[in-house]
Amino acid sequence: MMRAESIRTVIGIIGNVISFFLFLSPVPTLVNIYKAKSVKSFRPHPYLATILNCLMWVWYGMPFIHPDSTLVVTINGIGFFIELAYISIFFIDSDWPKRRKMMLVLLVEAIFMAVVVVVTLVAIHKINTRTVVVGALCVIFSIGMYVSPLTIMKQVIKTKSVKFMPFYLSVANFANGGIWTVYALVKFDTWLFVPNLLGAISGAVQLILYACYYETTQWEDNNNGSRPGAGGGASNKGVELQNSGAHNLQV
Repeated sequence: MMRAESIRTVIGIIGNVISFFLFLSPVPTLVNIYKAKSVKSFRPHPYLATILNCLMWVWYGMPFIHPDSTLVVTINGIGFFIELAYISIFFIDSDWPKRRKMMLVLLVEAIFMAVVVVVTLVAIHKINTRTVVVGALCVIFSIGMYVSPLTIMKQVIKTKSVKFMPFYLSVANFANGGIWTVYALVKFDTWLFVPNLLGAISGAVQLILYACYYETTQWEDNNNGSRPGAGGGASNKGVELQNSGAHNLQV
């Protein structure tokens, strides 16, 4: 009979694997940008937001903030460097005004993160209190990242088309939210549980919408004229709309 801690570790490793591939989901978009030497209409907002989100969860997982959270730190640490690579590509292939905006956002994020670190270490001395403060901030930022999935779900209902809502990405989002929800339940962690439960629900709603509007979708307007469910892929616009959803890794 496996102990609860061993079960939690196995679940966390599975969650790391799922989250890792979700972090890699925007790669086709970034490859297109790299080849074209232009960001075109793609925006760096999801990547910039995810950098701060990853940093917050890495900080949350520190042993002096919330002990026994190594697997939370590992995947978000990896995600942080992946997002930095994405931003680097955006920076290189953007014009100066866009570069300036990205630098300003990164500066604000760095200052905010520094304030969080100093406050939690200097002003807060009890680990339980640190967990509550940092965990609450993580939940707030995580919930804020659900704006993009809500936007695309609204678009699906309005157009009765799932063309710009990649099916496999929706499945991955559901699986990611679900596995980390279970992880949070094994050794109950409120701050991990809340955003990941919302993530699982969000993924489930996307799959329900996919089932409802799959037949009414005009696939022939797609770039490659194929159905994602039949082995094709959604357009880059769809991938871009889903990027912050794919990055919504509350782990």
